[in-house]
Amino acid sequence: MERVLPALVMLAAAVAIAALLWVGWRGRKRRQADVPVPVPLPADPGAERFRAEGHYVTTTTAGDWLDRIAVHGLGLRTPADAAVFDGGVLFDRSGSGPLWVPAADLSDVRLEGGMAGKFVEPGGLVVLGWKLGEKDVDTGFRTRRPDERDALVSAIEDLIAVGRPRGAEPGQDQEEE
Repeated sequence: MERVLPALVMLAAAVAIAALLWVGWRGRKRRQADVPVPVPLPADPGAERFRAEGHYVTTTTAGDWLDRIAVHGLGLRTPADAAVFDGGVLFDRSGSGPLWVPAADLSDVRLEGGMAGKFVEPGGLVVLGWKLGEKDVDTGFRTRRPDERDALVSAIEDLIAVGRPRGAEPGQDQEEE
């Protein structure tokens, strides 16, 4: 009997914590109801330039890596492939569906040590900066093989460079001629 009471207290605490997490996640989704749905994967994304296996970490508000985007499945960590196509970047996520980032929405790519509860060695995450509607966001991806990290970053940098006029900085509005 002396072990039953502590076990019941621990079980009640675990249930209470799980309920609070669920309420918090639901509240976050309600606050982020204005975040637009990502564009769907086009029928023809163009030629595939590079593909890497790994884990989709999450999408957060740019610069605030604790503000995970909960809506549209963007906050769920899942196994995925990251594929760079002529038309953009695809995160082919298991169980959450594909996340397509058009090349025109890309702003930058870099290596970081972590985001939203996933912290690894310095430079262990590929972080893609992009625009989701009018909202600047960051998406993290961890390659399964460390030697693919730099190749993925390079492929995305090449894609960004192709879509940006010479001398233009990321995030600048591009004027049409």
